[in-house]
Amino acid sequence: MYQEERLIEILNYLRNERRISVEKICELFNVSRDTARRDLVKLEEQQAILRTRGGAILPSTRNKIKDYSNRLQTDSGEKLHIGRKAASLIRNGDKIILDASTTVQSCADQLKELDCTVITNSINQAEILSSKAKLTIHLLGGQLHKEHRFLYGTSVIDRLSKYHVDHAFIGVVGISEHGLTIAHEEDGMVKRKMIERAKQVTVLADHTKVGVTDFYQYAGLEDIDLLITDRTPSLDFQELLTTHQVELLVTEEEK
Repeated sequence: MYQEERLIEILNYLRNERRISVEKICELFNVSRDTARRDLVKLEEQQAILRTRGGAILPSTRNKIKDYSNRLQTDSGEKLHIGRKAASLIRNGDKIILDASTTVQSCADQLKELDCTVITNSINQAEILSSKAKLTIHLLGGQLHKEHRFLYGTSVIDRLSKYHVDHAFIGVVGISEHGLTIAHEEDGMVKRKMIERAKQVTVLADHTKVGVTDFYQYAGLEDIDLLITDRTPSLDFQELLTTHQVELLVTEEEK
């Protein structure tokens, strides 16, 4: 096997296992320790790995969170399917919370003309829902995050603490063994209070969010009831959901 082929295989292994030792490279490719070390040096020069004592790990990666309008365009097809399924769970008379995520906005877009009450901290959600005559809308007042278009702060959290709702629909940047995570702590604090005030909590997350951990954890897996996503996650992740009694609904299985 040529070195370039080994480098590709080493990176594939790292993506699955997160770390690799010199001994493991020798075992996988039947090469000497010197050859294994040269492979790691080459990958380090390409900034593809971080060398450690006796092996390597993948470098930490962090993508900048796009602003709201750009996020609306990302994976819009997946969001459409997830939002449609979420909207189908809402019934006449329900009192619901919709957070400010773009996937939850897809739910708002596809919500039918129902006689129900919606509480949200999203100015976009409120505008969309204002065209639906039967809906009652409570827009939570607070400080406006201009880039991501959500309202936050103590006034939002205090107002939320007065409500008792049937269902909360929540978006994430990541859902993993570390629970539900997001980039902005102030947004996460509002989401946490939304979860506390709902009898049932549904997380809307496309497949790129599954297995991901971001900066701020605002809830554990045990705090949610249902995950709606667009692709079947790994068996390990499905077992994790089962352990925490989280139901899974996959939209790709219904297309």
